[in-house]
Amino acid sequence: MLRTIGSTVVAAAAVALTCTGTAQAETNPACPSGVTQIGATSYIKHGGTTIASVKQFKGCNKNWGYVYVWDSWRADHTDYTPYAGVQVRGAEFPSGYRAGARGQQELWSYGTDTLTKCTRGYGSIVAQSYGGGVETEERC
Repeated sequence: MLRTIGSTVVAAAAVALTCTGTAQAETNPACPSGVTQIGATSYIKHGGTTIASVKQFKGCNKNWGYVYVWDSWRADHTDYTPYAGVQVRGAEFPSGYRAGARGQQELWSYGTDTLTKCTRGYGSIVAQSYGGGVETEERC
């Protein structure tokens, strides 16, 4: 009886954390000392469906753009390419711009020496049936 109750409590806690807990911290392989998200997350949407998250981070004396393609969209879409960068105020194109591999789920931009500038994380997804991107809020 106690074992059943204990198992039920553990299972309920796991479900609660999955549904309401915060997302795990992203790990940037190019910045082993760690990164910190700056600004709010933005979302790439297609037809009302969220397909990817876009974030901006700081760490290792650089800014980083980040794109994460959601599992729910990837389940039916494998032929896409993610792109990530850091958009500097007044610049025509993102800095640190990087293209991912076809079907890649997570992508970091190259690090940019832009901590003293006003920046936004930039991310996009290009697929045969879709192409679009977003920027995060500006951080100065």
